[in-house]
Amino acid sequence: MRFTTLIVLLVILAGCSNRVGSDSTPGPDQIVRLSDSEIKGLDPQKISDLSSIRVAADQFEGLTRHSATGEAEPGLAESWSTSEDGLEWAFLLRPGLKFSDGKPISAHLFAEIFDRLKSPETASPTKALFENIRSIHAQDAHVIVSLNSPTPQLPELLAHPALAAIPLHRILEVGDNWTNDRPMITSGAYRLKRWLLNDHAKLEQNPNWHSEIELTNNIIWKPMDDSLSGMRLFLAGDADITADYPPSRHGWLKSNHLEEVQSVAYLGSYYFAFNTRKPPFDDARVRRALSMAVERAWIADKVIGVGNLPAWGLLPPGLVSDSDYKPEWANWPRNQRLEAARSLLAEAGYNAKRPLRFEIRFNSSAEHRRVSVALAAMWKPLDVEANLFNSEAALHFAALRQHDFLLARSGWIADLPTPENFLLVHQEANGAGNYSGYENPSYDAVLSRAIAEAEFQKRKQLMREAEKILIDDMPILPLYFYVTRSLVSKRIVGWNNNISNVHPSRTLRIKAK
Repeated sequence: MRFTTLIVLLVILAGCSNRVGSDSTPGPDQIVRLSDSEIKGLDPQKISDLSSIRVAADQFEGLTRHSATGEAEPGLAESWSTSEDGLEWAFLLRPGLKFSDGKPISAHLFAEIFDRLKSPETASPTKALFENIRSIHAQDAHVIVSLNSPTPQLPELLAHPALAAIPLHRILEVGDNWTNDRPMITSGAYRLKRWLLNDHAKLEQNPNWHSEIELTNNIIWKPMDDSLSGMRLFLAGDADITADYPPSRHGWLKSNHLEEVQSVAYLGSYYFAFNTRKPPFDDARVRRALSMAVERAWIADKVIGVGNLPAWGLLPPGLVSDSDYKPEWANWPRNQRLEAARSLLAEAGYNAKRPLRFEIRFNSSAEHRRVSVALAAMWKPLDVEANLFNSEAALHFAALRQHDFLLARSGWIADLPTPENFLLVHQEANGAGNYSGYENPSYDAVLSRAIAEAEFQKRKQLMREAEKILIDDMPILPLYFYVTRSLVSKRIVGWNNNISNVHPSRTLRIKAK
């Protein structure tokens, strides 16, 4: 009797589990999106990973927000103006703003949100993004943002969820436990209704959101760290949008699912970091020699093969000019570059009798392995012996922060479409985040001048000058610029490809039958 009862109970539980799972599939009023990892947190001031930021951006709105084309547009503020020197901005709030629980959103709130972001107790990983903001205060219905130096891209910066309106009234009541509320109190188009760890997060419409635009009722975010599994789920009709797919499947997808493949230039640079703190890469001649021997176009086209642009510099095309930076030797024939590289290595004391030996470190990925193998092969004509070492991503990046590497896979995907977002990473002041340990006062000085410059064209020229100093010193080995790799169902409308790869759920709709 007990055995029979147990079997019945298990069947009931299994049925409940299936009902939960079926609630996370595409439907007539529900869009299912696959992210490349699980959400790391729900507090927008305490997250920095892309998956968490995308979910936070669906729920929390700031003075500005991102449009379907990835540009900053009015959010909780309906308009803004700036002083002549570019140091003071005034944002006029929309009237009658409320959180999802009906509590009002006032101009005074944003000063308190900024104070919380800066607080050591918050330990915000994105605090450094906002260091140029001197103060935020309220003036009637305006939010006044004062800056230390001109920031033409301030509207883009304020679209980041870290400075969005969060329910401080609830945080004062329960502290960090405010993110346990279901539904969660939010200021954006959606609010979290359910989060099943490693399964899915379900968002529903915020009943008090200020906009009258028609929204899709529910958004499902599913973690999918294996891009091949994500692709298969999409092709089976169990997901509407994937955040990625394997590069090796790009050609097949273009041939068989052309209308659903979305792959365009992205605001990111793929590079390897030299550890400049210790031999052999404390010698710039060694770094330049290895860079000269790399066939970037071949890596981008043959090794990766999804339309990436080869990179000799750090900044993607379009940030400071239509073209990317290239050192003088970039267009030399291979034999000329190899000869120059041999001379540099010889000057540094390396040759066939005393070969340069080191380890290439990369995080586990077929793509990173293929690139590492290609690099090692390209350096063999220089009598360079490069061994491979791979590890799980968390261990890999911990090693980079602890400087436990010689040459390691790295890269940067920008938080904002600005050149300084790429360049500031490599300042000495960036500490552990400056993986290469690069130190050059000239670089820091030019970058500081660029950031202080209010005139847009002069600012861009100085940014390019800083990039030239960086690439001439070669603390990093640029290889290519990223492209997006997404699959979008034909039943979805409102998807607009853009360099920031920003696609807010509020802009997506299900095509009417």
